[in-house]
Amino acid sequence: MSLKLKSTAFEEGELIPSKYSCDGVNVSPPLEWTNVPDGTKSFALILDDPDAPAKTWVHWVIYNLPANQRKLEEHLPTDERLKNGALHGLSDYQKHGYKGPCPPSGTHRYYFKLYALDSVLNLSPSLTKQQLVSAMQGHIIEKAELVGKYSKQK
Repeated sequence: MSLKLKSTAFEEGELIPSKYSCDGVNVSPPLEWTNVPDGTKSFALILDDPDAPAKTWVHWVIYNLPANQRKLEEHLPTDERLKNGALHGLSDYQKHGYKGPCPPSGTHRYYFKLYALDSVLNLSPSLTKQQLVSAMQGHIIEKAELVGKYSKQK
């Protein structure tokens, strides 16, 4: 058994509903995970778009999700510190919290990447994806991915 990530809003490889994009209310989709590996002390999640022009565009960075947590509710607050102790990093929009798909043209792929970590990272909020990836080195027990697609509606 390996770590699994899914959403009740869309299936692997399918279209992300516009509700979760810049065409809609732009709230985070519900996410759930199962088959958590032994020794997990926290989780981190990164959402990015490798199809963006110029570079992979980061839409969401969240870390220090508690080890006993198995889901993120739809419309997660965008505060830098959440009530459960989780911390939001900065997206490439220079904002905390989720910012959904908003491709300039065509259909883009959006990778939700969940990391099971062997520690709670002693970090402040507002890290970039690169800073988080560096801090996670040597602490990743397992990783799960969920890929959704999106084409701008307007």
